[in-house]
Amino acid sequence: MTSVLSVRWRRTRNFLAGDWFHAYCLQPQTLAAVALCLTLLAFIHHYLTRSSKYPLPPGPPGNIIFGNSIPNAFAYRHFEKWTQEYGPVFSLRQGLTTIIVIGRMQAAIDILEKEGAATVDRPRNISAGETLSGGMRTLLTPAGERFKKMRRALHAHLQPKTVSAYAPTLARNARQHMLDLLATPEKHQDHAKRYSAAVVMTLAYGKNAKIHDDPDIIAVNRCLTTLGNTLRPGLWKVDAYPFLRYIPGYLKELQEGHREELGLFKGQIKDVKAKMERGEETPQSFGKYLIERQNELELSDDEISYLAGSMFGAGSDTTASAVSIAVMAAACYPEAQKNIHEELDAVIGRERAPTLKDQDSLPQTMAFVLETFRWRPVSAGGFAHKATKDIIWNNYVIPKGASVIGNVWSVGRDPAYFPDPEKFDPQRWISKDGKLREDLKAFTFGFGRRVCPGQHMATASVFLNTALIQWAFNVKSDPSSPIDEWAFTESANTHPKPFKVIFEPRIAPTLEGVRDLIEDYGL
Repeated sequence: MTSVLSVRWRRTRNFLAGDWFHAYCLQPQTLAAVALCLTLLAFIHHYLTRSSKYPLPPGPPGNIIFGNSIPNAFAYRHFEKWTQEYGPVFSLRQGLTTIIVIGRMQAAIDILEKEGAATVDRPRNISAGETLSGGMRTLLTPAGERFKKMRRALHAHLQPKTVSAYAPTLARNARQHMLDLLATPEKHQDHAKRYSAAVVMTLAYGKNAKIHDDPDIIAVNRCLTTLGNTLRPGLWKVDAYPFLRYIPGYLKELQEGHREELGLFKGQIKDVKAKMERGEETPQSFGKYLIERQNELELSDDEISYLAGSMFGAGSDTTASAVSIAVMAAACYPEAQKNIHEELDAVIGRERAPTLKDQDSLPQTMAFVLETFRWRPVSAGGFAHKATKDIIWNNYVIPKGASVIGNVWSVGRDPAYFPDPEKFDPQRWISKDGKLREDLKAFTFGFGRRVCPGQHMATASVFLNTALIQWAFNVKSDPSSPIDEWAFTESANTHPKPFKVIFEPRIAPTLEGVRDLIEDYGL
């Protein structure tokens, strides 16, 4: 009997692999019909077998078969409109997937913070997670042993105390950032990218990148662009309809992207390992740490390559954008900038430049940074979590298996916590006694157990560069080229589109005078 079944299976397999299959079954109309039938059956099964007595949160109506249409550009802004219409938690559906979107502070705390153990997982992501990243990008890795091992390694190397250890690296590169701004101020966004890439290149691999168009930096930024575009909601339908992955050639672009990315990351780790084996002086770095403890961490060669590479990529991309957003805010809101200038003159003076050690003494400067994080968050839409059990919230159910999106943009616009939320107002972060408020948070770096492990390093970088720029310059908008505060890229980690500002010298009469004062900074 078994042999007969085996023969039949081989014949069936050969038949499906033959010309008939390619001529008929791969026709677009056939695939569409199959998708429609499968979706309808799964949809009916899902609703007939739901065990919870609680309803889903309300949400916009969608197609009975395919669900809701989600904009793949600036979805986070659209979600805010739906938050205002349907409430702090609303539901969507795409294909077979239930999506719960959280848009207000208390709901985010209740569901993503207090229920952190049940929302630590990520939904299956075939496009960016499995295909482009090979399942090894920490941001998208599902909960499990691999995630625990990778997360443990990151936390060990990115604890708050690590920031002070890397303070000389931040200061040295911040100095170069200032010199770049003095030389070619019109390229300020490129300089922010060079700064952040150079810092994270040092942290990840112990290398020093001199210019923003370093070949390694160009390669990483190209990979990041691919990742950012791939993560746009709804762009790759395979995440809603997994059977699409079997269509020949459909994922070719992402497969090629993975090969390029893995090759780049493995090459960087290989360089560090080669130096160590030759007995050369090798600066401390995350890559070196992973190589030295690879057996202890139980990570493969590919996993340590991706772990270091993902840290480099994610840290470089987000920090560069955040620094440029702070420049934009300073030019657009001169009154907020004036408060920083007054604080810097009173606390620091004009004879020396501010350092990371001054952070606790500069609450107005830090409040400005925190408000830029809230006003124009880099990861504005957040990244989806996955519920691993039914979560009951306000007599609604977030069902087991649902994708749960903490919409960072909306949470930072909760009028109950941030009155007049569209207003850029750093004073909302200052208490009555003039200190930073400890009871306010915008969740810029994510939620629960998926919070960004590099948040402390990123905040330190943005603070330091903002303090230095504000100490040295008065940043003004260019009257001939008004700034569009809404002009941002469509990628998952957003960047301001090119904008012009004027860096007017503040601590010295001329730009050359500023250069003299900054020349020895951090050396």
